[in-house]
Amino acid sequence: MSRRRARPVEEALGRLLRKQRLTIATAESCTGGLIADRLTDVPGSSRYFMGGLVAYSNAAKMLLLAVSRRTLNAWGAVSEPVAREMAAGACLRFATQVAVSVSGIAGPGGGSKVKPVGLVYVGCRVNGRTQVEPHLFTGARRTIKEKSATAALELCRRMLEGEV
Repeated sequence: MSRRRARPVEEALGRLLRKQRLTIATAESCTGGLIADRLTDVPGSSRYFMGGLVAYSNAAKMLLLAVSRRTLNAWGAVSEPVAREMAAGACLRFATQVAVSVSGIAGPGGGSKVKPVGLVYVGCRVNGRTQVEPHLFTGARRTIKEKSATAALELCRRMLEGEV
């Protein structure tokens, strides 16, 4: 009896994107391009992955992803509204139907009582509908980045499968 090997979420997401004939882009802050890296590790990803942006600074978020200064001033870079606008901006910038976004505090510094290290907002936009989820991850900086990337890809997979 043969066992099916577990497939990483990026492979499952790639199959869904191909099946639904959708394209995807990424808008990343604290993950620094890790999501785009994982998506492009899948053979054939050039059929659905259009590109990604690492918009680490607020200036880059505004310039490259059309995140509003008002939103940044009101909520801060690590927030649900910013993750929502980042996903919308990536869809617009790359002319895709799908985008994932992530903004958070990977640490070890930079956190506060209100926004601690490990607080990450992951977003996904599919055909004009956006979902954002907050997470509070623990671990070293690299661990938080990897967990954030996985959470963003999983949210996107769930949206494409109609679970969210």
